[in-house]
Amino acid sequence: MGKIINLEELDKAVKNGVKNCKEPNLTSKYVDEDGILKSTNKNLIIGVCGKSGSDKSTVSQMLKEKYDAAYLEIDKVGHEVYKHPKVMEALILAFGEDVVEDGLVDRKKIGDIVFSNRNKMTELRDATWYYMSKDIDYFLRDNEDKVIILDWLLLPKTNYFHKCDIKILLDIPYEERLKRAMIRDGITEEKFKLRDAASIEFNEEDFDLVIKGGSKEEIRKRLYKI
Repeated sequence: MGKIINLEELDKAVKNGVKNCKEPNLTSKYVDEDGILKSTNKNLIIGVCGKSGSDKSTVSQMLKEKYDAAYLEIDKVGHEVYKHPKVMEALILAFGEDVVEDGLVDRKKIGDIVFSNRNKMTELRDATWYYMSKDIDYFLRDNEDKVIILDWLLLPKTNYFHKCDIKILLDIPYEERLKRAMIRDGITEEKFKLRDAASIEFNEEDFDLVIKGGSKEEIRKRLYKI
């Protein structure tokens, strides 16, 4: 069962190796009585999820510094596989030749299409997932002796979510996410609404830690106290 926590509780949980989190499965399974991450027979995998603008990368970066972890931003894996010839061919078949310019897939054009059409989002996933999953598998294998952080909105829709030992959800209010996304991505509110409408819904019960509210600066300051 998920535990909804505020930022102060998150700070305590992460600062002390999650020993102060009120979730017994986290306090004893991976952390000793001094709050030090236990050695395990396999790598500890932390999944970080949240909708666009929830600041997944900030939380992930802070956790990376905490545990000297290997961090994979899975969105970037998707961007990289666009360069694969077979993926490019599949994207042209699905979305038309206009999505390729100067030999490269135009991610903005792809985004404009899939965020306004769920069926097209499925076609994008079908075209890219095989190669994305191979790259994710390589990353997990190459870092099997480290703590690993997987950052992705769609993580719960994959088998990698079930491989995560600790699952964190950033459930940040719409207005805060909108502001961040407009500044970060230079998009209009209308385009953000389309993007948000295409997002998946999360079940808080699937997560160990749920962060509700807090600005980017607050999250950064609290996590940096680790």
